[in-house]
Amino acid sequence: MDIFDRIGAQVEQVFEGLTSEELNQQPGPYANTIGWLTWHLTRSHDRNLSELAGREQLWIKDKWYARFDRQPDLGETGAGHSPEEAAAFKAPDEETILEYHRAVVELAGDYINNRLSETDLDREAESPTFGNVATVERRLLGIISEGFQHAGQAAYVRGLIKGRGWR
Repeated sequence: MDIFDRIGAQVEQVFEGLTSEELNQQPGPYANTIGWLTWHLTRSHDRNLSELAGREQLWIKDKWYARFDRQPDLGETGAGHSPEEAAAFKAPDEETILEYHRAVVELAGDYINNRLSETDLDREAESPTFGNVATVERRLLGIISEGFQHAGQAAYVRGLIKGRGWR
């Protein structure tokens, strides 16, 4: 759980003092925005953790899709977006993204602290959304890896936008 908390702390740090314009600013052609990167990170975590926990995605259950002006599509996480689709994504506002991310970190905590057991790690888990099969351990490692990658990418984009010394 410490790892999910660290990813969350990185996301919170990237958002400190960020304007709505900066949230949706592309630092260059075909570059993803901070808003898209953190939405994609959070959507992917929500989908994967919800599937592993056997729960409805928060995206649907809590109607986050409406707050993001998106469709209630279980599979739409940004994976496979073209550069044009990613560029067209407009994040609602900083607090909405952070609230959604915090809710997904809580979901991770509930799953890890209350549902996951040592023996679960070897269990094969199929994604009902994409149909791929992997062990729970492998899926969790993928979620963690993706989380650090996208949080780091968002921090890098912030550095490109704000320049040196933003941290």
